[in-house]
Amino acid sequence: MADSKSYSTPEWAKRVVWYQIFPERFRNGDPHNEPTACRIQGNIKLGEDWKITPWTGDWYQRADWEKTLGPKFSDGVFYRRYGGDLQGIINKLDYLQELGIGAIFLNPVFDAVSLHKYDTSHYRHIDRFFGPDPTGDTAIIEKENPIDPSTWQWTSADKLFLQLIEKVHSRGMKIIIDGVFNHTGTDFWAFRDLKEKQERSPFVDWYDVISFRHPDAILPIKFDYHGWWGVKDLPVLREENGTLVKPVRSHIAQITKRWMDPDGDGDPSDGIDGWRLDVPEEIGMPFWNDWCGLVRDINPDAFISGEIWDEKAMHWVNGALFTSVMNYQFAKAVQDYMIDREISAHEFSQRLRNVRESFPDEANFVVQNLMDSHDTPRLASMILNPGREYDTLGKPEEGFDVRKPHPDERRVQRLIALFQFTYIGAPMVYYGTEAGMWGADDPDNRKPMLWRELSYENEKTHPLGQERPVDENKFDGDLFSWYQKLISVRNDNEMFQTGKYHELKVDSDQNIIAFTRYITKDEFSIVIINRSCQEQRVEIPLSFFSKYPQVLTDLITGESVPCSDDTLQCSVSPMSGRIWM
Repeated sequence: MADSKSYSTPEWAKRVVWYQIFPERFRNGDPHNEPTACRIQGNIKLGEDWKITPWTGDWYQRADWEKTLGPKFSDGVFYRRYGGDLQGIINKLDYLQELGIGAIFLNPVFDAVSLHKYDTSHYRHIDRFFGPDPTGDTAIIEKENPIDPSTWQWTSADKLFLQLIEKVHSRGMKIIIDGVFNHTGTDFWAFRDLKEKQERSPFVDWYDVISFRHPDAILPIKFDYHGWWGVKDLPVLREENGTLVKPVRSHIAQITKRWMDPDGDGDPSDGIDGWRLDVPEEIGMPFWNDWCGLVRDINPDAFISGEIWDEKAMHWVNGALFTSVMNYQFAKAVQDYMIDREISAHEFSQRLRNVRESFPDEANFVVQNLMDSHDTPRLASMILNPGREYDTLGKPEEGFDVRKPHPDERRVQRLIALFQFTYIGAPMVYYGTEAGMWGADDPDNRKPMLWRELSYENEKTHPLGQERPVDENKFDGDLFSWYQKLISVRNDNEMFQTGKYHELKVDSDQNIIAFTRYITKDEFSIVIINRSCQEQRVEIPLSFFSKYPQVLTDLITGESVPCSDDTLQCSVSPMSGRIWM
């Protein structure tokens, strides 16, 4: 059992269902702030025919301007923009509440050149094209001194983001954002100065430089530096003695305060509710000890979640560091059992037990139990492409099938969702998974969101020019209703938020798992998962409980069954589950 002596978690974090939003692809709410080619082109010259890509188009159909960049789909897709913005998120808060969402995690929103925004240009400002006045925001940014907070102003995008926070809070919801502190983009103000002035730059110590450009152009010495995983578009911020260098730490502290307590009055209620941290393992723990302390000083109720993919997560969740992690260990176990069918019910049970026991007890209520994200294939496409490593890229070039999921694959998705929303932990939904979206890994996992009120072109183009079925691309109302029902079960019943977890039956032959979530031993639910392809007659012993119920009711179907003194007997359809109360 992990040491939980100093660990505590915000009470609100136990009770929410999370929703992850990739802002550029969620909703275009303002047609007057569209990105421009001159801002996004980087090292590629985009022609005058470049324009915003239609939201409802066939995903793999390339525009004429894309074809000028090369023969492959991947040559141009990263230069697409669909115009998703903050106003779009504000406009769809009703949708999120209708679904039952209690907390939002936004992928990076800071000003950046790319569509994904992990290449930060300015931590102190929200992306200019996420707000209503990109031109005016650019003028404000250029007048400031980046290292002097007294010169920082609030751009129109910043102000709209603060309005978003206010509107989220007014609905009783929470919001956290992505913190990307290991690297920046090459457009970051300090890196641009360093590239221009070389050793003479006041920011010479900020980055992990390999060599400076030799003043004598005849000598073959060029400016070189370490990029994140070798990607030169993402220069790595420098560390010393296991922590980021002092001026970088100072700047990150300033922007942390800016977004957690915008008016600086000591009341954090007008700021974000926490952070999701990108690649935190690539920065030394001394930095995170100090930074997490700062975050909790600003807001003791803040939520801090780290992107940790494996069993090392156990070292990061404690009183000094993170509140939670994106629980990729959960996702991998579910994939191995429910999708790939490579492990037995007993092995699945043991894998999950190992994960639970690696965390402080209270952390098990708040770890973010996801299935897909911006770094994985869509859940539905994982199901129709079984047998692949969870954290290995799934690409059409590798034989990844890009078609729409069939009904039998949707049944598996529905069963996974039932388990995800009744198992211990905080479920997290990647935008559009509930609406029926499918796709391979990046960039296909970042398609424009499916909305019920929009009419989309069929998907009939293949990225490799191969034959494929014509797939109707539309909002899946039945799947949405299923997620909505499961979320309401969780939201309406305390036991699925803060109830303890105990296994009642694990049968590898029947492929059955049954467990209880309980407040006390006479206030409980029983969940049964049937991953087999046959209907199963199941007997669940009730000896764990202090008294036996006379009748149990299925929260999904409304069906009631009587109980004998010590046994629940019921039938469970193939690839389905029951939630008994």
